[in-house]
Amino acid sequence: MNQVTANLMLVKQRLELAALAAKREPKDIQLLAVSKTFPSRAVEEAMDAGQTAFGENYVQEGVEKIQQLAKLRPWLQWHFIGPLQSNKTREVAEHFDWVHSIDRLKIAERLSSQRGEFPDLGKLQVCVQINVSEEESKSGISLKEVEILCDAIAKLPNISLRGLMAIPAPSDEISQQRQAFAAVRECFSGIQAKHANDIGYAFFNTLSMGMSDDLEAAITEGSTLVRIGSAIFGKRDKIKA
Repeated sequence: MNQVTANLMLVKQRLELAALAAKREPKDIQLLAVSKTFPSRAVEEAMDAGQTAFGENYVQEGVEKIQQLAKLRPWLQWHFIGPLQSNKTREVAEHFDWVHSIDRLKIAERLSSQRGEFPDLGKLQVCVQINVSEEESKSGISLKEVEILCDAIAKLPNISLRGLMAIPAPSDEISQQRQAFAAVRECFSGIQAKHANDIGYAFFNTLSMGMSDDLEAAITEGSTLVRIGSAIFGKRDKIKA
């Protein structure tokens, strides 16, 4: 058994235990393997162990990896989870299935327009990113701005509004981790309840929260998708710019 497979098994056990402790069904929580900075062969190793959803933070690296693994494309789901600039939206619209990091209407509008050029791909699935800890160094919008942006995105034709994403400030305190995730969950639940009958919110069911160091707290507070990198692929030697 290779190391990626062994790590993946351990992460799945953590996910299952956290779900059961929170009285939730493990099957209701998707595991996204964050493969940024790792080579295509690591993705293949994870796929051989049953993993099919992968996350990338850098457009060029992600597109190269998708193209290198083109023969496996029908079985893989690719999520873009990093900050997205206007000049990179076309590549994302053409190659990815999901985008978790929408924090400006301009980006969503460009993605919708450009996705329309590839009708065979279907709608691009998107989440709005919240800067829940209000860190200047992080992307995302404030909690009070979320619903306004969601309402605008819900009207766009070639993307599907799926939910919210957040990356709280790192903390070793479980209570602080939970507090940040709870704030995002409460925002998410409020929007769901208010727009339960609105067609643009028909698939608004995703809470993208939790990474290697805080997945338990995220699952306790309702995460439906955890983004796990180092716990699966190992420590990164360097981060690409």
